[in-house]
Amino acid sequence: MPELPEVEVTRLSFADRIAGARITAVRVGKPLRWPLGCKPEALVGRQVLRVRRRGKYLLVDLDEGLLLWHLGMSGSLRFSDDRSPPQMHDHFDLDTTHGLLRLNDPRRFGAVVYAPSEQSAEAVKLLGHLGVEPLNGGFELEAFQQGLRKRKTAIKQVLLGGALVVGVGNIYASEALFLAGIRPATRADRISRPRAAKLRLATIDVLARAVKKGGSTLRDFSNADGQQGYFQLEAHVYDRAGEPCRVCGTTIRRIQQGQRSTYFCPTCQKP
Repeated sequence: MPELPEVEVTRLSFADRIAGARITAVRVGKPLRWPLGCKPEALVGRQVLRVRRRGKYLLVDLDEGLLLWHLGMSGSLRFSDDRSPPQMHDHFDLDTTHGLLRLNDPRRFGAVVYAPSEQSAEAVKLLGHLGVEPLNGGFELEAFQQGLRKRKTAIKQVLLGGALVVGVGNIYASEALFLAGIRPATRADRISRPRAAKLRLATIDVLARAVKKGGSTLRDFSNADGQQGYFQLEAHVYDRAGEPCRVCGTTIRRIQQGQRSTYFCPTCQKP
């Protein structure tokens, strides 16, 4: 699933090029996770102002309203001058004077939703529950620690939940916990302030490095230019069960948490 780094990498790959474009046509293919929320032809003629990100959503601001894009489990975007006919898994086209933005999503868990404004019910339903952004300076230790104290579930699950901080997906939660030296099954309310501080910094570091590396390509992720990511090649623990820890040599272990695979070093990471 594309997580925060992959979504941010996608945004960076086309945001500047589509800014200022006029929408000339909209094509909706097979139904996605949620309906568009307006007639496709109602978007024609509107101007794209900018592209932002909130959590794992891309927000395409228009001169009237905005489009919220979610890549789901397997979605990806392409932005180019290629206007060839859509293929089997191409489910949404936003044609503009600057190029064609196309959503490809084999599993169709992604979505494109129109909202009159970011304060409208349509947008609040999708964005209103999200925690703080980890990379914009708003991820503060005090609020993070207070949030951890209220949660008795495993810290890995808290990170994945997104209520305290958004975008820390499975890969990045495992990596951040390794850098912070915390076992994934440790209860969140038992994490001390010094350890919470380490985890906060580790989360920011992992996500920022992942963005610089173009995200992680485990199966088919690529940005809007078709370029793959390389962060997974430098992972300390993720998907390395049975291999030696890059720091201490101990065998990396794998456990299941909430139907997700979790990887950790039993020596470097303490309960």
